[in-house]
Amino acid sequence: MEQTTIVAFCLFLFYITTCPQVHSAISSDHRHRLGQGQHHHDRSVKLFVFGDSYADTGNSGKFATGSWKAPYGITFPGKPAGRFSDGRVLTDYIASFLGIRSPVPYKWRKSVKKSKLVNGINFAYGGTGVFQTLISAPNMTTQIDFFQQLLEEKLYTKSDLDSSIALISLAGNDYAAYFLKTGNQSPGKDLAAVTTSIVNQLVVNIKRINDLGVRKIGVTAIEPMGCLPGVTSIFTSYQNCSESLNSASRFHNQILHQKVEELKNVTTTKSTFVILDLYNAFLSAIQQQKLHQAGNSTTLENPLKPCCVGVSSEYSCGSVDERSGAAKYTVCSNPERSMFWDKVHPSQNGWRAVYSAIKSSLHQLVI
Repeated sequence: MEQTTIVAFCLFLFYITTCPQVHSAISSDHRHRLGQGQHHHDRSVKLFVFGDSYADTGNSGKFATGSWKAPYGITFPGKPAGRFSDGRVLTDYIASFLGIRSPVPYKWRKSVKKSKLVNGINFAYGGTGVFQTLISAPNMTTQIDFFQQLLEEKLYTKSDLDSSIALISLAGNDYAAYFLKTGNQSPGKDLAAVTTSIVNQLVVNIKRINDLGVRKIGVTAIEPMGCLPGVTSIFTSYQNCSESLNSASRFHNQILHQKVEELKNVTTTKSTFVILDLYNAFLSAIQQQKLHQAGNSTTLENPLKPCCVGVSSEYSCGSVDERSGAAKYTVCSNPERSMFWDKVHPSQNGWRAVYSAIKSSLHQLVI
């Protein structure tokens, strides 16, 4: 892989995924129907989420730059609410599919009535990974520690877990941390070993969640990293994806499929492990928008170009002038038509399209 491409990707990925804050992630408007085939399954189902900024709905720190600052949240709930998007993220769509509200972020569990925890808990923190990344936030192992502690406190019963589903969505920040740490060394030199290490630990974590009593687990394949705007902006002005980084994504997903199959073969309990194919879901969503754009270029956004960008390379979505407080970013005229919100994260519209592509796999978790 081209060194400059990867390093640029990592800088963007790491910078933007460390931009959080907290508060109205527990908005009562979570019951708003998302209009994409909402399924009213058994209301006793609980969703436990482990992951990074693709799944975080309000855990990350309130003083970091990003998801708790304007213009994040402008589509939903109308103000910054801790999501790394203009609106809903993957967690929200999967909760809607299950017919429940999005689970309360772990950080807010003591600030709400116990009845609000009936739909599960979201342990995901933006910027985190399978291993420790370059920020001080709970990695996946620690997120599972939090989950185990709540089980030991009898917050959820064995019966609760029997009807629960776990969503696992992370790994991108592990690659960002790896590439940044390698500096000027050849970033692809040990990539196969690094990928194997990441996936092996990911599967160890999946097994641990299963051993704690969750029998249905959905884990996301990694997205096409070469299509993230932080990459496409550098070399092709948002026109084309980086094949080298997409190749790295495919390798990760290949190893993930192999290891999950191995886990299935050795698991003695009646369990379901489903890989949610974000890689092809992203590509499908991008391609569909390109096709629509070709016939209606005056109203649709370039799918590889983010809706919210800094006014220059030194700024990013959400940046403001330190002295005057003036916005140092621009927002596209139609966020609801965009694929990406910022240089790493899909918009609400993007997540809706991705969700539509993986919905058939989600059915395996509710049968």
